[in-house]
Amino acid sequence: MYSESPPPDSLRRLVRCRWESAEPGPKRIVPDGCVDLVAGAGQVFVAGPDTTAWTSAFPPGTRLRGLRFRPGAAAAMLGVGADELRDSRVPLPDLWNRRGATLADEILSGRDLADAMADVAAERTAAADPVVERMLAHLAAEFAGNAGELGRGEGEAPSARWLADGRPAGPPTHPGARLSSNAAEPSAWRSAAPGRQPARHPTGDQAAQPPANACRSERQARRRFTLAVGYGPATYRRILRLHRAIALAPAAATLADLAVAAGYADQPHLIRECRALTGLTPGAYFAG
Repeated sequence: MYSESPPPDSLRRLVRCRWESAEPGPKRIVPDGCVDLVAGAGQVFVAGPDTTAWTSAFPPGTRLRGLRFRPGAAAAMLGVGADELRDSRVPLPDLWNRRGATLADEILSGRDLADAMADVAAERTAAADPVVERMLAHLAAEFAGNAGELGRGEGEAPSARWLADGRPAGPPTHPGARLSSNAAEPSAWRSAAPGRQPARHPTGDQAAQPPANACRSERQARRRFTLAVGYGPATYRRILRLHRAIALAPAAATLADLAVAAGYADQPHLIRECRALTGLTPGAYFAG
């Protein structure tokens, strides 16, 4: 048994949902880009953002309740970078010391998780990073359109470069577009087309690297994304695509059809990604 309910209004910007479950036994948990605060079986712990599946091995009948943070929001609430929690399960007392131990005792005694976190949010005036929110919104928007345009091989360039404020840099491209070898370079640093004079042509040491400001902006945005979400945009994009495949699997006649619908380059691409993120082949995972 698993059920979700909306968070209180005070936490809606930071929390996706509250949830409860009665564990049937060992259960495979696949990455979803979120961080959870979980209480049950005599413990309260933070489940960090996963990069591959893990098995929840609580005894059958164990009742758990949790609070699922929105992608990018946990770092503001927890006071630690999400990348430090990646692929980890951290007891709340280890994370917040004495304050964590006190809160864990209150939660295990029946205090509502959302109520406890609302107090923390009020104290810390926690807020999601607007730069990260814009990047998350852009990546989510890629998967809200035509799935058939989303396929991309694993070796291709990212679909967007990022400015320091979280906006995609350069001309928009759909996620399936393969960038040319110089597509990530500012236009002023490319060779001019035949018959055209370039606006600027660097010489000497300048020719060896793109403008420092452009690189710094992209690095800054990606660094903030990793700190808030737990991994970079490319990994988060892979997780979004997997969940699109999970949602579309019941209506797909074949794995090849599912690969195209979910935005994979081809069926082998779907198989590789499913193995990496779930630990199972698509046949075994989707059958389950």
